[in-house]
Amino acid sequence: MADSLEGSHLQRIFSPQSVAVIGASSRPESVGRAVFGNVLHYEYTGVVYPVNPKARSIMGVRAYASVLEIPDPVDLAVIIVPSAGVAQVLEECAQKGIKGAIVITAGFKELGGEGIGKEAALLETARKNGIPLLGPNCLGIINTDPQFSLNASFSRLMPQPGNIALISQSGAVGVAALEYAQAERIGLSKFVSVGNKADLNENDFLAYLLADPLTDVILLYLEDLADPHRFFQLAQESGLKKPILAIKSGRTAAGARAASSHTGALAGSDAAYDALFAQCGVFRVESLEELFDYAAAFAIQPLPPGNRTAIVTNAGGLGIMATDAAVRYGLTMASFQEETVKTFKEALPPAANIHNPVDVLGDATPAHYAAALEGVLADPGVDGAIVISTPQLMTNLAAIATEVVRVAAQHQKPTLVCQMALGEIEETLTILTQGRVPHYHFPEETARALAAMAHFAQSRRRSRYEVKTFTDVDRETVKKVLAAVQEAGRSLVLEPEAHQIFQAYGFPVLPHRWVHSAGAAAQAAAEIGLPVALKIVSPDIIHKFEVGGVRVPLHTAGEVAQAFDEVLAAVGQARPQAALAGALVQKMAAPGTELILGMSRDPHFGPLLMIGLGGTLVELFQDVMFSVAPISEQWAQRMIRQLKAFPLLNGYRGTPPADQEAIAVCLERLSQLVLDFPEIRELDINPLMVFAQGQGAAVVDARIFVG
Repeated sequence: MADSLEGSHLQRIFSPQSVAVIGASSRPESVGRAVFGNVLHYEYTGVVYPVNPKARSIMGVRAYASVLEIPDPVDLAVIIVPSAGVAQVLEECAQKGIKGAIVITAGFKELGGEGIGKEAALLETARKNGIPLLGPNCLGIINTDPQFSLNASFSRLMPQPGNIALISQSGAVGVAALEYAQAERIGLSKFVSVGNKADLNENDFLAYLLADPLTDVILLYLEDLADPHRFFQLAQESGLKKPILAIKSGRTAAGARAASSHTGALAGSDAAYDALFAQCGVFRVESLEELFDYAAAFAIQPLPPGNRTAIVTNAGGLGIMATDAAVRYGLTMASFQEETVKTFKEALPPAANIHNPVDVLGDATPAHYAAALEGVLADPGVDGAIVISTPQLMTNLAAIATEVVRVAAQHQKPTLVCQMALGEIEETLTILTQGRVPHYHFPEETARALAAMAHFAQSRRRSRYEVKTFTDVDRETVKKVLAAVQEAGRSLVLEPEAHQIFQAYGFPVLPHRWVHSAGAAAQAAAEIGLPVALKIVSPDIIHKFEVGGVRVPLHTAGEVAQAFDEVLAAVGQARPQAALAGALVQKMAAPGTELILGMSRDPHFGPLLMIGLGGTLVELFQDVMFSVAPISEQWAQRMIRQLKAFPLLNGYRGTPPADQEAIAVCLERLSQLVLDFPEIRELDINPLMVFAQGQGAAVVDARIFVG
């Protein structure tokens, strides 16, 4: 229902004028009592109706035997009845004209078996009657907007109002997140637990929150994505408006699933999520602590114009720790201008360190902190600041916090505070919270949060390019090759066929011939030009080196003819059952840098492109980058730069830079090829031999699987 929803549909769920809690109960510790009690006790501004056929009243409020008996209109139904009766209750809601439903009841798809059928029936009822449905098996929703103040969940907490929204696929994680947010004084605008996502899913709520004026930052806890392509579009749109921070659970070890290609072995579902998030600007985090650490900074501080950071501290050791952490997370320690240093000499004690990190000493006064922070934030070479305050006997933490808030408010640069004190700092934390300055317990987490802001700001400033469509491609040739492979009943495209496909799509393919005799091999070598390589061609052999199926380099026609006979004999001995289809004679590539390009088709995300350090050790070193197709020229270049081996491509110890433009073009052409032909399941170009800048690249070995 996601793509057809209008904002008004979800408005009925978040901001209803009236709510019926169907399954409300007076029984202590029941979900029905918890949900109804939350709606009632947290001062919901609308009208709430308990529905329970066995009760005259619930918590002092008149109860109704059926939603159909409620005399007034109802906008939202919250359903907490046994799973067998949920579909019937939803039918009654439709008769009543209710415009939205939350099914908290469990016992559906998550149980498998009959539960799958129950959920399908529930969805059919919702769709038939045009009722947007949240759940089943969810915690509910919370809207802290004082105009509604709706807690339609069984959480024991009502968050304080804020500008951060949280979407959670897990009710238990959602509860933990609410507890953490309250403990850290972090306010929320909206909370939604999506449960089984039978109808409404994270994309519906993401679209709603992008337009919500009360939400500035969106947090996600995900176990999967209902529609990755829709998510991608929404997240890209959000990148220019609101940060999205996500935890994606269920990380899968690379190569855990069986696969025939290097790409298939290295690509797991987690690689797809990493790629998708990176491409659409979602900031992936590992824990609830990180999620809220970052959110607190994003929600109330301006984004930094760059990554140059200054640190102000009253403890030298902690300043060093913060410096180490800042550099580790990708920040740069700012160098101060002479005017800034001069100001520090005049305003700070003689023993103070006036370079970055600025150490105002253990007995620093609030005025010293103010002077140091004013100096670093006013310096054009500083993009953001970290202030560290440790409790000394003579330290007035509250007064220091007041000065930090005052100075930070005068600059459009982020200021984050590391408040090391743990006891009796309620007043200090209140000052920082009310002054909209995020505070953290340790230097490392403070630096990590500022680095996240800098990373997001950089990605948001990154210009977006359109995906190029190459017109110099021969689709008909590829169609014919793939049709012949499928007619032969093969999943493996033979290497000569693979080269034909790549050549048709404009890849730099080396001269080659497919031969079936020693004489033909010698003649082909003479025509191509020596030296050459000779490789076995067989639908039953994937890794040719392992069975003696390759001879390189061959410098004479006689060597080529002899190699043909030797290769067939060696392969026949190693794999006597293998069908042999001749050999490939190929021009030897000039020396260069070996890369691997590949694709594995994820059933959920589609084509997952890969680039990495190539050769026979690709799975050992695993220096690879993944992206979801399609990719732009800019993104192809980013994939190259993200490799650990990038220094080798950029010129290392006197070696000339590799032709990065040629690599990027190959990635773009690969993206177009695999999108044009969905029957291609996996492929590798390994190696793609890359030559010096301006000299291009060459496809040396290729492997394609269809299915």
